[in-house]
Amino acid sequence: MRILLVEDDIESRDALRRLLQKWGYDVAVAESLQRGLVLLETEHFNAILSDIALPDGTGYALVSEARRRADSVLAIALSAYPYPEDVRVPKLTGFDYHLQKPIDCARLQSLLQMESRRVVVN
Repeated sequence: MRILLVEDDIESRDALRRLLQKWGYDVAVAESLQRGLVLLETEHFNAILSDIALPDGTGYALVSEARRRADSVLAIALSAYPYPEDVRVPKLTGFDYHLQKPIDCARLQSLLQMESRRVVVN
């Protein structure tokens, strides 16, 4: 499974990339909205993990573009900010799931494993 990880904090980005690779995923990283959009344009991804607050925009804009392209992709928001209850409704944000930092690694792994099984079946 191929994952696009968009995170502006270098330490968080590197730690998540290493963890995802340890779990066996193929990971491309971006530090900004613009870099994430370039990767979406040139590569195919099964999942997007994106910080919400990026230096040049938001993770919402990234996922909106992925959805506009009709990409069937699992989208997981990552943020240090608590989410209001209505943000958990996927149609409001474009994200399928929202995880608050520090990330619950077991929850993240579970979500990715569910998607991996779906990708294999299709």
